[in-house]
Amino acid sequence: MEKLIGIRREDKNLWERRAPLAPAHIGPLIREHDIQVLVQPSRIRAFRDKEYQHAGALLADDLSPCDVVFGVKEMPVEQFLPGKTYVFFAHVIKGQKYNMPMLRVLMDRGCTLIDYERIVDDSDRRLVFFGLQAGMAGFVDGMWALGQRLDWEDIPNAFDRIRPTHTYLDLHEIEEDLDLVAERLEHDGLPASLVPLVVGFAGYGHVSQGAQSLFHRLPYVEVTPEELLRLRSNGVSRHKVYKVVFEEEDMVRPAEEGHPFDLQEYYRNPDRYRPDFGRFLPHLTVLYNCIYWDARYPRLVTQQALRDLWAAGPPSLRVLGDITCDTEGSIECNVRTTTPGNPVYVWDPATGEARDGVAGTGPVVLAVDNLPCEIPKESTEFFSRILLPFVPALAEADFSADFERVVLPNPVKRAVILHRGRLTPEYTHLERSVK
Repeated sequence: MEKLIGIRREDKNLWERRAPLAPAHIGPLIREHDIQVLVQPSRIRAFRDKEYQHAGALLADDLSPCDVVFGVKEMPVEQFLPGKTYVFFAHVIKGQKYNMPMLRVLMDRGCTLIDYERIVDDSDRRLVFFGLQAGMAGFVDGMWALGQRLDWEDIPNAFDRIRPTHTYLDLHEIEEDLDLVAERLEHDGLPASLVPLVVGFAGYGHVSQGAQSLFHRLPYVEVTPEELLRLRSNGVSRHKVYKVVFEEEDMVRPAEEGHPFDLQEYYRNPDRYRPDFGRFLPHLTVLYNCIYWDARYPRLVTQQALRDLWAAGPPSLRVLGDITCDTEGSIECNVRTTTPGNPVYVWDPATGEARDGVAGTGPVVLAVDNLPCEIPKESTEFFSRILLPFVPALAEADFSADFERVVLPNPVKRAVILHRGRLTPEYTHLERSVK
């Protein structure tokens, strides 16, 4: 019996051009699993409608015949049909206030919600993600912001060649520009006022790996966090940029004096730790925030730490690239999200005001909350490839059965937030947030 799934058009904003499945993966679903695919037409999707048709999909505005509908970002509540199953990045597992009305509607309409963010293995590692592409796009936007900021300061620099990520045709074009920047650095070097130019990466997961993969096209020297504190007293190069990766132990310290840092204790009891990252801020030029954060954990960069830094005089820190982008979260001066078309603002430590652009006193904050959409083809192809193995089971599942009897791979079953309108056992804590 043929099974029917739907792929919705993304409509969060004009920048969102991704899809959950690429045309190249539609054919195998049809041929090998007898799955028919309905695709909503889109004028902005990175892959054209004809590419999906050539792969065997059918175009249809109406996805009501589909029992399972796949998307990328949140869906407008008026699109949720009673009893259907929806698979997308729901952004609800932290009890995010802005999405609780959406969760309420899904509950009221008896829908099943599966969140990509919670498709994880037995070690709680995410299996379906855009993290690498978020890191890549965030890195490019951060380097563009650095070039723009230095231009505003009338400081010649090699980074003024870099453009915002979304203006590039593809990843290959980005890599070509970074290679040209690398040539200028090796040939001309940096002005003395920028030496050493240090780029920090907070975290070491997929997001950080994506950002570092493009950073590595530049001539660089890697130092440890402790070496960073002594870097200026050592011989530094005008023809290199410096890289430092921060782990949890570098970001916080035990609240109890003399108590050793313990990673598992930190995860279990973050209230026993205090922020300790401020000591590194005076030594950084750009910081990319690539860490998972929720309100239980100490912040990475506090507003007070930035006030103290600027009070001591103009620092070397120019750009805070908040790739993970939790508003007023781990980067406390991220006071609002931005879009690819207007990606940065300057946060003034004296007033707390945020002004669009790169001019003014304070750090330039990059706060785009859907960075992977800036490299939509590569993002879609990568995501589709890792999602594909789970699609047949989702298409075949009988969601009308009791939750315990729904047959799904374990990683996918962990990601079922709602089943027929009811929070599943792992997510009953969200009841309070919904209310």
